[in-house]
Amino acid sequence: MTFPLRAGLAAALSLVAAPALAHAVLAVTQASPNQTYRGVVQIGHGCDGKATTGLTVTIPEGVIAAKPMPKAGWQLTTVKGAYARPYPSHHGAVSEGVKEIAWRGGSLPDDQYDEFVFQARLTDAVAPGGTVYFPVRQECDGAVVDWREVPAPGQSARDLKSPAPGVRIVAAAAAAPAGAAPAGSASIKAGDLTVTAPWIRATPGGAKVAGGYLQVTNTGKEPDRLVSASIPLAARGEVHQMAMDKGVAKMAPVEAGLVIKPGETVVLKPGGYHLMFMDLTGPVKAGDTLDGTLTFARAGTVPVRFAVGAIGAAAPEAGGGHQHH
Repeated sequence: MTFPLRAGLAAALSLVAAPALAHAVLAVTQASPNQTYRGVVQIGHGCDGKATTGLTVTIPEGVIAAKPMPKAGWQLTTVKGAYARPYPSHHGAVSEGVKEIAWRGGSLPDDQYDEFVFQARLTDAVAPGGTVYFPVRQECDGAVVDWREVPAPGQSARDLKSPAPGVRIVAAAAAAPAGAAPAGSASIKAGDLTVTAPWIRATPGGAKVAGGYLQVTNTGKEPDRLVSASIPLAARGEVHQMAMDKGVAKMAPVEAGLVIKPGETVVLKPGGYHLMFMDLTGPVKAGDTLDGTLTFARAGTVPVRFAVGAIGAAAPEAGGGHQHH
């Protein structure tokens, strides 16, 4: 079966309205072309009361470089295959990759909730206004439900028995051009959100992680969540929290994403909430700027430019305009 990559705006909007009807939905339902997408498949219940024992996600054509996140207690497998055509990437043209990801062997009771995570890159195969669909197969102690139905143009996902989770493709927000403002001081507007003063600490040679910081203001009426970030030098970027436990500083990922409530400004800073860029392929150098992205549950993928401060810096360089609220 071929899964269409281009769909009308009406179909995209109907899909976004459908999660309450489905067992399998995606936490982030908007993204931009040529960006890294963090797919979080949310499983809210099993199949007719039976526990979920397996989950398979199909990676559609036009989505490349898919990588699954291992899950404790579950066996992870992938199926690789050829793409319909080569796609450009950071490492040159790629013509094959992961086409299917499966987690099996665990047990998620019907009355419990869990998430299955993967990372992939969305190409420009789907134009803004279209939708990329990720068919999901849910296995439950012998029962199987295939969440792979795709709305026809003009059709509502509410009319489908087993709708496939999807991601609406939106145009990327325009990043501030070079030289338009001092490094780290530019504010990026993305829907109801304003991102201010994104910066990263420089790293010594050989370091595999780097911390990122910024502030986000929500002027809308609905909450949003910051779920991930990316820079070219890192394999992945997550939201983490630093906290003290009996006098010991401990760091842990914010699994569901950092909530930005309506009317609230959230500050990511050293010693608190922050971005953690992992598996670096090279040093982050003080004085540089790095183009990257932030991914929000509602606002989608937002391009930003990170200023790079000194190793161990508590704030960006003077003139960065970073404020603590």
